[in-house]
Amino acid sequence: MRALKSQGLPVDLKVPISIADELTDEVITSTGLLNLASGEIGRIEYEDYDIDTQGLPFESEDYEFTCGTLSNNGKDVEFRIEVNTVTGQYSVSASELLEIKVRAAALFAGVSGAALAAQASARGAAPAPEAEPTPPKRFTGKAGGKATGKAPGKGGKFH
Repeated sequence: MRALKSQGLPVDLKVPISIADELTDEVITSTGLLNLASGEIGRIEYEDYDIDTQGLPFESEDYEFTCGTLSNNGKDVEFRIEVNTVTGQYSVSASELLEIKVRAAALFAGVSGAALAAQASARGAAPAPEAEPTPPKRFTGKAGGKATGKAPGKGGKFH
């Protein structure tokens, strides 16, 4: 388990989620832990489903897709889960993970995406304003007022 230290206290970046593997005529439910830093999902535990006898849900011929739900105080954020059918690893793409974080902040804490951006820029995370662009120098082929046809350093000059 990867944790960051904040003022000497470990901070867990994994949150519990509900997972639904959708088959044509059935939904297989499970729980897992979503790593908010990497998007990987681990510790998946199936409810009323035996993977030893039935196989993994995504191996079924009628498997359609997998989605997840992050819940807090009766409020839910639903999202798409990618399943690597070779390794069996469940994960969330980087763009989906960002969307989950923004939606969860808005839903659970009442914070908007714009407010999160403003807070980040107030902390100095905003990029510096761009300076006026300088026009590129151009080579005239002249040295001391005469055309020489030579490259810079060979009698030509930049303006």
